[in-house]
Amino acid sequence: MLSFVLRRLGTAIPTVFVVVAISFFLIRLAPGGPFDLERPLEAKVMENLKRIYQLDRPLYEQFGLYLSALARGDLGPSFYFRDFTVAELFAAGLPISIRLGLWALALVIVAGGGLGIVAALRQNSSADYLVTGLATIGVTIPTFVIAPVLQIVLGLWLAWLPLSGWNGGAWRNSVLPVTVLALPQIAVVARLTRAAMIETLRANHIRTLRAQGLGTRAVVEHAARAAALPVLSYLGPATAHLLTGSIIVETVFGLPGVGRYFIEGALNRDYTLVMGTVVLIAVFVIAFNLVVDVAYAVLDPRVREA
Repeated sequence: MLSFVLRRLGTAIPTVFVVVAISFFLIRLAPGGPFDLERPLEAKVMENLKRIYQLDRPLYEQFGLYLSALARGDLGPSFYFRDFTVAELFAAGLPISIRLGLWALALVIVAGGGLGIVAALRQNSSADYLVTGLATIGVTIPTFVIAPVLQIVLGLWLAWLPLSGWNGGAWRNSVLPVTVLALPQIAVVARLTRAAMIETLRANHIRTLRAQGLGTRAVVEHAARAAALPVLSYLGPATAHLLTGSIIVETVFGLPGVGRYFIEGALNRDYTLVMGTVVLIAVFVIAFNLVVDVAYAVLDPRVREA
């Protein structure tokens, strides 16, 4: 197992390098620059700014300097938020995104997994059709539609919850963002769990367990363990998405997480801020895919033996 983990970590470095290289050059191909304003700066001021931020050097030298700084853990200064470095912005915003993401992830696992198991155990019943229909709707309706609808219903009409803001992490301010983050993922996990459970319940080893007189609860536990494998494959990148903050959710609800930095960085051509967000998401995706692979080996002995 240790050698497997080390091999995966070895492949992670080239993966991050490719992601960084593609992102670095693509963002510089976009028109405009970090210091382009509605009222252009004087030529001398623009020249000094480019020299300070090393944007006057050839592109390959800028790339080399960025890689060198990244290897030291330095994400560079923000071009737009000029009093802060990218690391300082993430240090303030990432805990908020992680907190919301963990609550959303817990809701996804409990609600999505539970609904999927219920639908599979009662296949072709009204409960199955209800879960499948709701899951289809949840996958179809985008987040930027769900969020305003919940704000109008629960925030304006019923006045149960605040419309936006963080308020120091008060639970009432977290309910709507967590719900909006979780709903699409609940729909996907419910569908995946239902399909995997139906297939597993028809497997030979499950029929053998039933023939030996094992109770329904024990059979369901065995089937759920096998059915968890395809769900785990999806939860890897989904968890990274939840923990690094949803761009739409944090923008709609005015949350000071890291997701909104990607939009702000792209709109303002803040190269280092966009690159820092890309690196952060890439690291999270790779890390959680590794966790998923390890979980596979724990749940399925055949994977461990291989």
